[in-house]
Amino acid sequence: MIVKGQKINDRYQIIKTIGEGGMANVYLAYDTILDRNVAVKVLRGDLATDEKFVRRFQREALSASSLSHPNIVEVYDVGEDNGSYYIVMEYIEGKQLKQLLKKRGKLTLNEVVDIMSQVTDGMSAAHDSYIIHRDIKPQNIMILENGLIKITDFGIAMALNSTQLTQTN
Repeated sequence: MIVKGQKINDRYQIIKTIGEGGMANVYLAYDTILDRNVAVKVLRGDLATDEKFVRRFQREALSASSLSHPNIVEVYDVGEDNGSYYIVMEYIEGKQLKQLLKKRGKLTLNEVVDIMSQVTDGMSAAHDSYIIHRDIKPQNIMILENGLIKITDFGIAMALNSTQLTQTN
């Protein structure tokens, strides 16, 4: 179990838990080398011994690390420390689209157009790199205070080469 104050790879000092999922937990951490806050996604301990989940987790890291776009969360580092597999990402101070919808109930037409325009820009960049997200939902769309949208969680993304693009499923 990861606890406050613990360091991952002698570099990322855990500040607090910011998310828990079926496959991994996400922590706010401080990068002691680059002097900045980051999000560290750590594969759950019970899955770290399952080769299938480790490969899936590593595939997420590989897929996301190859993307560079203002609307996609940036991946900084990937690794393994004492049996814990982790991905270090840009820390986003904002809220999930799901939280905004729950709070307000609905969005204006202008807000919807702006959000969807940014999401499609980010997804287009991913598709140009032959990466399909496969899990776009309000929980995976972060909205920053300035209105910038960031797509997160490429956990089940599928990287395709150009010959696979015509395959079914």
